[in-house]
Amino acid sequence: MSHRNPQRGARSARQDSIHLVWDLLIIAVVVANLTLLLFDSLFLMPPLNAAFEAVAPGLHGAYERQVRANFIAIDLAFVAVLLLDVLAGWVVAIVERRYHRWFFYPFVHWYDVLGCIPLGGFRLLRVLRIVSLLHRLQRLGLIDVRRWRLYAIFAKYYDILMEEISDRAALRLLDSVQDQVRDSGSLSKRLSEDVVMPRKQQLIHEISRRLEAMVDSAYRANRDDLMRYISALVGRTLAENPEIKRLRRLPLGNQVSRALDDSLSDIACRLVHETIEGLRSPEFNQLVERLADSGFDAWLRVDAHTDRVTEQVLVDMLEVIKGQVAQQQWKQRYD
Repeated sequence: MSHRNPQRGARSARQDSIHLVWDLLIIAVVVANLTLLLFDSLFLMPPLNAAFEAVAPGLHGAYERQVRANFIAIDLAFVAVLLLDVLAGWVVAIVERRYHRWFFYPFVHWYDVLGCIPLGGFRLLRVLRIVSLLHRLQRLGLIDVRRWRLYAIFAKYYDILMEEISDRAALRLLDSVQDQVRDSGSLSKRLSEDVVMPRKQQLIHEISRRLEAMVDSAYRANRDDLMRYISALVGRTLAENPEIKRLRRLPLGNQVSRALDDSLSDIACRLVHETIEGLRSPEFNQLVERLADSGFDAWLRVDAHTDRVTEQVLVDMLEVIKGQVAQQQWKQRYD
C-alpha cells in the first residue's frame, strides 16, 4: 500500500495556488491592455475624439497628456509583463518536461509569443491569451465554461460552421471523383486488371468456401423436409409409371411395388445425403475452383456496354452519397 507524502501534497497545492494567482493576474493585465488598445483606437477617430472632448474636456486632456503621449511606454510595460509570463511558462514547461524538446514551448504557444510584439497587428493576438488562460482554469476545475450561455452559443455556431465547411469540401471531392470516373476511359478494365485479377485465387477460394457452407447449412436445417419431398417424388413417379401399374395387377404386385418404392426412395435419399457430405471433400473444392476459374475470364470480359454500366453504377453511388452529405444534420440537432 502506497503512502502519500504530505510535504509533496502541500508543495503541489502551494504551486497550484501560485499558478492560479499568476493566471488571474495575467488575465487582468491582458483585459486592461486590450481595453486600453480599444479605447485608444476609438480615441484616434476624429468624430469620437471631438465628442469625447465636448462631453469631458478635462478627462480628454488628461488622457491625451498622461496616456496618449506615453502610449508606447505604457504598452511596453504591458509587453514586459506578458514577456515575463512567456519566459516563466517556458521555464516551468522545461522543468516539468511537458514537451518532447525544450524548445517546443514557443512554437506551441505561438500566439503568446507574437502577442508580445508591440506592433498594431500583433497586439490583437493578445486576446488569444485569455482563451488559453480560461482553458487552463477549466483544466484546474476552477471554472466550467461549458455551462456558460456564451459557450453554448459559440459551440452551436462553431459546430454549424464546421459541418458546413466539411460538407462543402466533401461535395467538391465527390464531384471530382465523379468527373474522374467519367473521364477514366475503360474503368471496368482497370478494375478487372488492378483490383480483381491480383486477388483471383483468393476470390475463387472464398466462393468455394461460402458455397460449401451455404449448402451444408441449408441441408442441415431442411434435411427432414427434403427427404420427405424426395420420397414423395419417387412415390409419385412410380405411381404414374405404366410398367409399375401393370406390375400391380399381377399377384403380389402391390407388395413388390411398395418394396420397389421404398428401395428407390432410400437410394435417392442416400444419394442426396452423400452428395451433400461430399461437398466438404477436397475433390469437390477442386471442382468448384476449376469451375470458378474457367468462368472468371467470361465474367471479367470487358466491352463498351460493361464500361457504361460500371461507370453509371459508380456515378449513381457517389450521387447517393452526395445527397446524404448535403443533408444539413445540424438543423435536426438544433430544431
